[in-house]
Amino acid sequence: MSLTLRTISREQHLAYIQSLPSASHCQVPAWADVKTEWRSESLGWFDKSGVLVGAGLVLYRQLPKIKRYLAYLPEGPVINWYAPNLDDWLQPMLAHLKQQGAFSVKMGPPVVIRRWDAPAIKAGIQDPDVKRLRDIEATYIEPRAFEVADRLRKMGWQQGEDGGAGFGDVQPRYVYQVPLANRSLDDVLKGFNQLWRRNIKKAEKAGVEVVQGGYEDLAEWQRLYEITAIRDKFRPRPLSYFQRMWSVLNAEDPNRMRLYFARHNGVNLSAATMLVVGGHVWYSYGASDNIGREVRPSNAMQWRMLRDAYAMGATVYDLRGISDSLDETDHLFGLIQFKVGTGGEAVEYVGEWDFPLNKMLHKALDMYMSRR
Repeated sequence: MSLTLRTISREQHLAYIQSLPSASHCQVPAWADVKTEWRSESLGWFDKSGVLVGAGLVLYRQLPKIKRYLAYLPEGPVINWYAPNLDDWLQPMLAHLKQQGAFSVKMGPPVVIRRWDAPAIKAGIQDPDVKRLRDIEATYIEPRAFEVADRLRKMGWQQGEDGGAGFGDVQPRYVYQVPLANRSLDDVLKGFNQLWRRNIKKAEKAGVEVVQGGYEDLAEWQRLYEITAIRDKFRPRPLSYFQRMWSVLNAEDPNRMRLYFARHNGVNLSAATMLVVGGHVWYSYGASDNIGREVRPSNAMQWRMLRDAYAMGATVYDLRGISDSLDETDHLFGLIQFKVGTGGEAVEYVGEWDFPLNKMLHKALDMYMSRR
């Protein structure tokens, strides 16, 4: 199969994404407008008869003091990863990016390698010898994903230690998902653990209401998000980031981004943003106040978001990143503990891969990143 690669218009790119069951929200053309500090380009792969068969959003970040770029395809490109001729897809891409002035390429193939269901994870948490997800036998393994990883290595792609040259924009390797395809909402609720079901009931009884917000409510979102940032000790993104995200994503597709609030007696206690691409729905950012936790606003909000995702015909509700640590003393352990309560499954992707087009500059970038 001979493929040609060239720059495509945003319209072509969007039409291709819309023709698929789903793709990552980091690969829609409007994501380029969210990431304003990067230059962007839409790439298209065409087959012999001129049909668009793959697409990729490339973000270019200039290296300080040098007119060369890191080229990054977050959770992409969107191509046939299981094609036997993976070289025919990736070699033209590398040649094109080199021509564009890239010294290094980073990509995140949207290829799942393993899945662990909730019972397997719970058993792992209870086993003192288990410290990481990898210590538990996976419920499902995708053999083709190992072939993809082998092929990439043979082509000269390298896998960094959880990160590398991502300018802090590295996507999670492990995520938590609730599958919705071929399940009734009752099935989904039955999959929740007792504590989650109890908390959902508790919130209902207390009169917690979950509502959708709009652009004008982003300042209120920011208030809760900054409370969360202080409590959890992370640096919050500015309000302008979420305003831009809302404007550009919803201009591309009016249902791309949603905002939810859980409130009690008229006071907003927690909030979340949701992203939608085809049948894939993500819980993207979450925030909560330090007050009102006893009425369980977060559980009520997740249940409403999940029901809305289901009503939209989503095949998966994605709770995004988790750490692979099952050690209760790890500060990120609470994250998997909260998410595992939804039933669902932990999912491992093949991770992010780097191709140094200029080994010296790539090494310099690695050093620069490790010092930051």
